[in-house]
Amino acid sequence: MIRFLIRTAIFLGSAAIGILAAVWLLPDVHVTATGFVLAAIVFAVAQSLLSPFITKVAARNAPAFLGGIGLVSTFVALVIASLVTGLSITGWRTWILASLVVWLVTALATVLLPMFLLKDEIADRKAKKDAGA
Repeated sequence: MIRFLIRTAIFLGSAAIGILAAVWLLPDVHVTATGFVLAAIVFAVAQSLLSPFITKVAARNAPAFLGGIGLVSTFVALVIASLVTGLSITGWRTWILASLVVWLVTALATVLLPMFLLKDEIADRKAKKDAGA
């Protein structure tokens, strides 16, 4: 249960960082202060639910697109988040760039956040393992 909560927190944090990166880097991406938290939650939930579904559909109908599933599910999750929250993206180029930025930053944050947030726990486990060996 603890691992699930940690993974959920890391995924929500990475979604928030991805949305912030898009807001900072792209002038046509806006999010209200009150809508930011909700946008991150909606994006993370939509991404978690849509990614397996889109992967299954692509594997069955268009296997060549399996490599781009992350980008497609990021785009769809951004569409849903923009419909439900204070997230606003204007212009087709901005939609493409926002999907790319959010996908890339979220992927990097998902890998890097555990290294920074859990480094003390990892060091403790290593010390216990070395002491027991």
